[in-house]
Amino acid sequence: MLEGFTWYKQAAFKWATGHGPTVYLDPWGIPNDAPPADAIFITHAHFDHLSPEDIHRIRAEGTTFFAPADVAAELAGNVTAVAPGDAFQVLGIRVQAVPAYNVLEERLGFHPKGNRWVGYVFTTPGGTYYHAGDTDHVEELNAVRADVAFVPIGGTFTMSPPEAAGLVKVIGPKVAVPMHYGFVVGDRRDADVFAQEAAPVRVETLEPQRPWGEGASD
Repeated sequence: MLEGFTWYKQAAFKWATGHGPTVYLDPWGIPNDAPPADAIFITHAHFDHLSPEDIHRIRAEGTTFFAPADVAAELAGNVTAVAPGDAFQVLGIRVQAVPAYNVLEERLGFHPKGNRWVGYVFTTPGGTYYHAGDTDHVEELNAVRADVAFVPIGGTFTMSPPEAAGLVKVIGPKVAVPMHYGFVVGDRRDADVFAQEAAPVRVETLEPQRPWGEGASD
């Protein structure tokens, strides 16, 4: 179910099957020769998710943007501001914006609930995909259902591997994919811990297109 997904680093993905639109999620570390975007989805305002340089590489005249209000205010062009609970359709994809925030006391200042930052659930004829953005395991996410769940596991700013495993056990995807580790925070070996803790949920790890650790000191 991961055909068409390219992981660059952190939470940055390209989603393109060759038969439909080219979609980017939190583009960061995008190469100069990457194909233009039909749509770009941003989860929140941190530098490793909102990168003007990377957006410039892939935006085209018809690119549409979807982002929380504070991010949307920084973008030009065809931009739609979204908030948790919003639902809409674009390029034949049904999209639901879901909450993404911290609840652990030591993380509250990183992704406050009041910022109304988001993750996204994408529903297509081929399946349902959840990109969590940066979040803890918050109560609202227990209602998410997806065939594939991309979840942050790096700790410090987001869920740790065991915490992320707890979320995917509730969601019950066919496949869980770790992200947001091995770069700014976390270690590439965190994926092994996540896979062990998430059982019986099947975990697939993607190899990033950028070198492991790139951006750790940005």
